[in-house]
Amino acid sequence: MANSFKIFHGFDHKFIKGDIYGGVTAGIIALPLGLAWGAVSGLGPLAGIYSSIIVGFLAALFGGTPGQISGPTGPMVVIIAAAFLEFKDQPEIVFFCVTFSGIIQILIGVFRLGNLINKIPYCVCSGFMSGVGLIIISLQLTILFGLGAKPQVISALANLENIADVNGQALLIGSIGLLILFFVSKKINKIIPSSIIALVIGSILSYLFFSKQDLIGEIPNGFPSFNLSLPTPAQFPTVIFYSIALALVGVIDSLLTAVVHDRIALTKHLPNKEIIGQGIGNFVAGLFSALAATGAAMRTVVNLKTGGKTPMSGIIHSITLILIIFIFAPLVKVIPLTILAAILIKTGIDIVDWEFLKDLKGKNQVEIYTKFIVMFLTIFTNLIFSVFVGVIFYYLFKFIKKA
Repeated sequence: MANSFKIFHGFDHKFIKGDIYGGVTAGIIALPLGLAWGAVSGLGPLAGIYSSIIVGFLAALFGGTPGQISGPTGPMVVIIAAAFLEFKDQPEIVFFCVTFSGIIQILIGVFRLGNLINKIPYCVCSGFMSGVGLIIISLQLTILFGLGAKPQVISALANLENIADVNGQALLIGSIGLLILFFVSKKINKIIPSSIIALVIGSILSYLFFSKQDLIGEIPNGFPSFNLSLPTPAQFPTVIFYSIALALVGVIDSLLTAVVHDRIALTKHLPNKEIIGQGIGNFVAGLFSALAATGAAMRTVVNLKTGGKTPMSGIIHSITLILIIFIFAPLVKVIPLTILAAILIKTGIDIVDWEFLKDLKGKNQVEIYTKFIVMFLTIFTNLIFSVFVGVIFYYLFKFIKKA
């Protein structure tokens, strides 16, 4: 148990140079993603940056995956956005859900329940991630066309019927962003991430020539004050639902990313320690008006590929973001929302498990059916329900086939 609370798991000072480079690079990538996730959540761009800073720092300090970078991700933000719709006039209750989810995660880790996540079949995780990817793409398409944001997939797709009212400037800037994201060479991407290139070029073009579109707007400089507002007894059932959803999805997402980390870094993560680290991060994040976060696959891979190996890289990633918001906050307000939409569409495409779809012939029936059931339910119902149904369907189907 004591090992669960030991800080700096996997730290080695001989990797400090790689940690600095990897952490700075991951921090730069986290900037547009944090802004984008914050905007799409409904709680504001800075909530996404706070999330990356706070959870990124604390999960690195107390977690069990040395080179993992934490921050807001698609699955978590989808739940946050749904909670925000529920408590639209009381965003502080959404942040309470984040704090409470952190407590749940800490308890999951303390009682060593993290190993149970290994029982979730790969096809369930694949369907879940693919569904989340498609949700992100659907929600951002209307922003890409300059038609405004919609909170749900059905309303977002229905909004595309207004395509005749497209904002040509928004579509042009967003399309340029997508071209950059898809076609910048890997060699250049290693030096300057394509998301940063798209962000800078899109913002400059928008500011100079195409100003008739929605922008991020003014971003407060500095850190928010401490805030803890308790829900009313009538709100508690809904709060518990969203808190459990955030906690479980965060655990699943983080441990899946930890597995990816191990395959690249040739290490072995400590699942329960990692969950406790994420829980501590989310507990504090909610108290300071930040989104819930988890281990972020893309940022973790970038960190590892650019030299980051120990928890110090995660801490440096957070310090990099702090420097950015204190120095460059005035510049961020001119970023067009369509560029963030382009970045999120590319992220959504990357989240979809295309490898599973390419290898359908090599999958058995239960895996295929489970994948598409979970994907459909993820898109059109809710995330926890889809995973729950997927796991039950998978094992029940296998049991019936054996009988």
